[in-house]
Amino acid sequence: MPPGPGSAGARSLVLVPLLSAPAAPAAEVTTLADAVGLVKSTEEDHAGYTRSKFKHWNSGDDAGDRYNTRNEVLLAEAVVAPTVEAGCKLTGGTWVSYYDGQEVTSAGSLDIDHMVPLAEAWDSGASTWTAARREAYANDQGSTVSAVAVTARSNRQKFDQDPADGIPPSPEAQCRYVGEWVATKLRWDLTADDRELEALKVYAEGPCEDTIVRYTPVA
Repeated sequence: MPPGPGSAGARSLVLVPLLSAPAAPAAEVTTLADAVGLVKSTEEDHAGYTRSKFKHWNSGDDAGDRYNTRNEVLLAEAVVAPTVEAGCKLTGGTWVSYYDGQEVTSAGSLDIDHMVPLAEAWDSGASTWTAARREAYANDQGSTVSAVAVTARSNRQKFDQDPADGIPPSPEAQCRYVGEWVATKLRWDLTADDRELEALKVYAEGPCEDTIVRYTPVA
């Protein structure tokens, strides 16, 4: 007769705890004024900068979807989805460039702008990073504000300027822009020089005092 469930011969059950995935870092949420106060101050150093030191665009967040980072951002930000044709060409679709409030119906008329330009990132600390970290920065989609689809004209007007020298022309965009600039600096632990910090404080203590900043630091 086979042993009963309570006998010594019964097969014992071994309970193995399930391994849970590490929790994603929690987003930090604060006022613009407090966020500006968290940005470290230091002198900028432009020595050695070349755009080629930030590899982009790479295969994006999903290496198997055929799209590079540029196309992934365009697909994510389209308010009317485009058609994807041979060679991953995007046709049709509609985007709204928040820098200047323009509605765009041609993907080719859009730039993918790094919220904090590559040159500014270099000057603010990225010069000491590894090549892999600079590539991660240049293709960052872990935050929706790191790279944005905007009209080529508004992006090129911005060039490599920080908010001390210029912000988008649309008044409706300015507080959002300043908040996202600070969020990106904090996400990547980038610094700011004194002129930049003073300009950010003017917005934080004036027209943008109600702006909320959300960011998740990159390890």
